[in-house]
Amino acid sequence: MIVARTVERVRDIVKKTKKKGRLIGFIPTMGALHEGHLSLIRGAHKECDFVVVSIFVNPTQFGAGEDFHSYPRDFKKDESLLKKEGVNLVFYPKVSTMYPKDFSTYVEEVSLSKYLCGKFRPGHFRGVCTVVVKLFNIVTPDIAYFGQKDFQQAQIIKRMVRDLNFPIKIKILPIIREKDGLAMSSRNSYLSSHQRKLAPYLYKSLILAKELILKKKYSPLKIRNEVKRFIKRNIPSAKIDYIDIVSPETLQELKKIDKGKILVALAVYLGRARLIDNILVRVR
Repeated sequence: MIVARTVERVRDIVKKTKKKGRLIGFIPTMGALHEGHLSLIRGAHKECDFVVVSIFVNPTQFGAGEDFHSYPRDFKKDESLLKKEGVNLVFYPKVSTMYPKDFSTYVEEVSLSKYLCGKFRPGHFRGVCTVVVKLFNIVTPDIAYFGQKDFQQAQIIKRMVRDLNFPIKIKILPIIREKDGLAMSSRNSYLSSHQRKLAPYLYKSLILAKELILKKKYSPLKIRNEVKRFIKRNIPSAKIDYIDIVSPETLQELKKIDKGKILVALAVYLGRARLIDNILVRVR
């Protein structure tokens, strides 16, 4: 496994790899790796000949007062996990490599970014789009892999790739959960032992929403209110950013339950951990 710190080194390795006709799979991460990340790597190995992972805690996607400086970082542990998974190349740049002092160019998607997390984290998806475009330009993968837990992010990147004509296929793989249902996340490390016991109620609240949707008796507003009550009853200290029932394609709130796919998504603070989760429901 090669660890590259510079853009030039990555480009040189990728160029030589492509000359051999090998398919390149890419997983961009911020490190603090867990089974969710590893599932993306395994997915890439099934389809690609050469797997690249980036580890970069991207400052431009963190807002004022957010957890950029405290975000978990443990490169040695991440490096060990990536070696075990047979990753071929790790791109591990410095902030100054990605953002020189006079950096002044950004990429922004302006439709899907308005909803869900976009309402509560202004500028977040501009930072995500900018760093992902930079990484795509550096790595030039054939396929890039993202997790469904970050559903909005994945949809925005798919739109960006389409709109900007990147010759890259975007694959979205399923959420990986703990045995009790909690979606795996690097920010789960922020949870106290008490909060960790309560956190699975978020997934249970999504299951409740799914059950109510499939009954086709209730409006999205009624379902959202029931889910809020469920969370507040079981996690009194929870601070809810949103619980939304939306179209998976447009991310706009639904006024009624109809046939097709429906996304239920939430963002909830437990202490300083902002946890996001979602579930896709197919209504026949």
